[in-house]
Amino acid sequence: MPLRSLTGSSMPWAFGRLVLSSGALAGGSCALVYYLTQMAFSKASYYQLALAQLHGHPEALEALGAPLSVHRLHLTDRENFVDIASARLKIPVSGSKSQGLLHVCSSRDGPFQRWRLQEVFLKLQDGQQIPVFKLSENTGHEAENE
Repeated sequence: MPLRSLTGSSMPWAFGRLVLSSGALAGGSCALVYYLTQMAFSKASYYQLALAQLHGHPEALEALGAPLSVHRLHLTDRENFVDIASARLKIPVSGSKSQGLLHVCSSRDGPFQRWRLQEVFLKLQDGQQIPVFKLSENTGHEAENE
């Protein structure tokens, strides 16, 4: 006859422990995958290039206020998209004055080529949009920061 738990069910203790430990392992695995995905994004060159542009843009930094904080990506947002040739991200940022999303569009010619920023702009919570970087279409060089 199986042992009864404190709640009076007839589920054997060994099976209950197995279910509990399997659930904990699955939850821990999901958290680990989420963390590793966030780390992979934050180390990617398109992500780092966009943040460098933000840090070098006085108008955007003034609008956000110091100190600047970069938050985790919303991995479930379908607008955060990366494939072999293009990357589109919305990076949550905030400061002492405001918060917003740093929109990033980047591309590359092939799988082992460098990423090139196409456009970066900051969209603040109040709807204000600040252009941070735009690649000139005629020359392929950086357009003047606006």
